[in-house]
Amino acid sequence: MKSQNAYSLGLDFGSDSVRALLVNTQTGEELSTAVHYYARWKKGEFCDPSENRFRQHPLDYIEGIESTIKSVVSEVGVEVAKQIVSIGVDTTGSTPVAVNAQGTPLALLEEFKENPNAMFVLWKDHTGIQEAKEINELCSQWDVDYSQYEGGIYSSEWFWSKILHVSRTDAAVHKAAYSWVEHCDWIPFLLTGGTDVHNMKRSRCAAGHKALWHESFGGLPSNDFLTTLDPLLDGLRNRLFTKTYTSDVSVGNLSAEWSGRLGLPESTVVSVGAFDAHMGAVGAKTESYFLTKIMGTSTCDILVAPMDGEEKLVKGICGQVDGSVIPQMLGLEAGQSAFGDIYAWYSRVLEWPIKELISKSDLIDEDTKQKLIAEALKNLIPELSNAASKEPIGASGELALDWMNGRRTPDANQNLKGVISGINLGSTSPKIFRALVEASCFGAKKIVDRFLSEGIPIKGVIALGGVAKKSPFIMQMMADVLKMPIKVVASEQACALGAAVFGAVAAKVYDNVPEAMDQMGSSFETIYEPNQVHAEAYAIVYDNYSRLCETMERHIMNQTKKNG
Repeated sequence: MKSQNAYSLGLDFGSDSVRALLVNTQTGEELSTAVHYYARWKKGEFCDPSENRFRQHPLDYIEGIESTIKSVVSEVGVEVAKQIVSIGVDTTGSTPVAVNAQGTPLALLEEFKENPNAMFVLWKDHTGIQEAKEINELCSQWDVDYSQYEGGIYSSEWFWSKILHVSRTDAAVHKAAYSWVEHCDWIPFLLTGGTDVHNMKRSRCAAGHKALWHESFGGLPSNDFLTTLDPLLDGLRNRLFTKTYTSDVSVGNLSAEWSGRLGLPESTVVSVGAFDAHMGAVGAKTESYFLTKIMGTSTCDILVAPMDGEEKLVKGICGQVDGSVIPQMLGLEAGQSAFGDIYAWYSRVLEWPIKELISKSDLIDEDTKQKLIAEALKNLIPELSNAASKEPIGASGELALDWMNGRRTPDANQNLKGVISGINLGSTSPKIFRALVEASCFGAKKIVDRFLSEGIPIKGVIALGGVAKKSPFIMQMMADVLKMPIKVVASEQACALGAAVFGAVAAKVYDNVPEAMDQMGSSFETIYEPNQVHAEAYAIVYDNYSRLCETMERHIMNQTKKNG
């Protein structure tokens, strides 16, 4: 490690907002943080949840960069800002966008500024379900199974499904799209003043987990494979990439333009980007065979293992990639397509009558109405959690499946839908909420069971994210269901912290990621120990959940086939 006073910025682009975190590279002290909520996304622009279409405008990201970093610089002052040596970037993924030859997203061009197909296709966009099905069918028939390092099942949440769907449905975007780039690749390219998409350094994390990239394939799937999938993809491979980079590598220095806009030195190094969960595991100081759960709107479960001997392929996960988390280690990814989103959905269901009835009341003035609504909505989930925690485990019979946004792992299937069963005239809001929480914890256990059944040991569980920090009810249930202790990361911004760690290594403050993690990574604030009595009770309900999964998956897939 260099003996210098140096600071690193982590930029964490989530589903709803971007956060900036400034970290002392010597001590790991978090000096300042700022958050910016995407204005267009907040209004619901360019999205259609009923069609599973979720798009984000690049201007939301650009405005977020300026807002958060300027806020941090203002708080710490000019002298500290002069000593910021690096910026690390993490984003959601797979979140690709069509770009021109200069690497500019088409939505930043006048003719496409209002076209959702020219915007970033957010990770949870499932408009490419049919395309994912075709990719899986072709992989199973091809002489090389390009999906083998991505769990053997390709998802509509990923790179090629989205590219193919947009290309098929929007001829203008297809014609104008010289190439496609991931969000985590575009931000470093933007900040360093990139003007040629061929010079963009592509993330090993994004390419390996979502784009069917592997060194043994010579990079991406062959042009023959892609054109067999659809002639629309002919030639695109040559306009994408072959080489990928781990996130300890420098993309370059901050451009003069962005240096001026942000008030940072031009010497500031920008590192190769990656996905938020993978960097969150680094911020959490993950260890070999510890499952790091990033618990937010969805979950992403990250596990790292030594690259010893022959690599074992794990079925039904979101890929395994050399260096996607820590360089020279195997990174394995799994997760649930909806987690916090399930609770948010149920909250919205209950919010509707509150908002509608109070807003129409003649008994109180307008100001009191708004304050009462705000108070009710603020307390809704905490009160539900408190009431649900008093309900006996499995006694009321309500049982749910956590497939509100499809299933990510094990065995990706975005056709699946959520289910609430066993309701009766005695079912209450807290009882139904408890069933939803149990379902989200049972979905997490399915992932653990898959790793174990595939011969991958799990030595412990680490948790981070909003749910992990804010809901003891959910976290205790998770520990009981998994029958494992869960350590909760102290940092409020573990993903941004991980990004800052990579930035510090790219800037040569540290020689390697483990060394930087040790100095800069977060401590733990809470450990949830499993309650053995509760664990035994949950095991019975989990068996019922598993049987319901099998029944409903058959039913839903039969209905899907009938409907074409």
